[in-house]
Amino acid sequence: MTDVAVGIVRRPDGCVLLAKRPAGKPWAGYWEFPGGKIEPGEQPRAALARELHEELGIVVDVATPWITFVHDYPEKSVRLHFFRVPRWHGDPHGREGQQLSWENPQSVTVRPLLPANDGVLWALNLPPVYAITQAGKYGIPEFLSRLDTQLERGLRLIQVREPGMDAESLNRLAGEIVQCAHRHGARVLINGDAALARAVGADGLHLPARQFLALDKPPGEVLWAASCHDANELARAVALGARFAVLSPVLPTASHPGAPVLGWDRFSELVRDCPVPVYALGGMNRSLIETAMQHGAHGVALLSGIW
Repeated sequence: MTDVAVGIVRRPDGCVLLAKRPAGKPWAGYWEFPGGKIEPGEQPRAALARELHEELGIVVDVATPWITFVHDYPEKSVRLHFFRVPRWHGDPHGREGQQLSWENPQSVTVRPLLPANDGVLWALNLPPVYAITQAGKYGIPEFLSRLDTQLERGLRLIQVREPGMDAESLNRLAGEIVQCAHRHGARVLINGDAALARAVGADGLHLPARQFLALDKPPGEVLWAASCHDANELARAVALGARFAVLSPVLPTASHPGAPVLGWDRFSELVRDCPVPVYALGGMNRSLIETAMQHGAHGVALLSGIW
């Protein structure tokens, strides 16, 4: 197994840096995210900083841990430690003669990409905020108005979760949320009800732990996410093919005063080396997005913190 540190170097406009592997190297001509082998005894973050300076001539100012997974190539297996690099200084250039290209991750134009990167691009396009509905608190008309406001402000991922709402009202609400979200290019997942998700044209399914732990095979939905609370649940969600996960509770919440929480250190331990993006839930708000990312989260999941 070869351990590799990989950087998602991202400009403020959202474009990410890809490099073309030069002639003479394995997979020459393929495009990849920049990075390189982690030396024995070297920490992944230090290896990333060294490799990006050697390859691109930049000095990393901020690098946050993201996802880690193993990819098997015919010649070897690699464990890829991805970091997001939103801030650096220097002018990126191919110090090893490699061609570079700034690409919109939603519509990459260079080809071919290294095989390991398809899932990376999908995960990279997940937004930093995952909102969970609260129509039961505000009433459906008022909630839909608040939803429209947040969609106008850039919200792009929503979970419909309304415990206690009657089936007829939930069906109507879910349908209206999907229509409104799709007008803005946002995606909607339905909590726990695959039939409802299909009926209203939702984009996927979000399963609570009690549901996915009872499964002996992956659910049929292409896009599904999991609610997790510990290492075992997170591992099981990954094994069943969840595209992303939510881990909670991270911080104290008004709805559960005095309840045990993970805290940032434990959250960081649980998501370290996780192969799928993980959102932090519990006591979150938009101001904690960067803190969450520094501890390995993809972003934050918000309930009362957004509506």
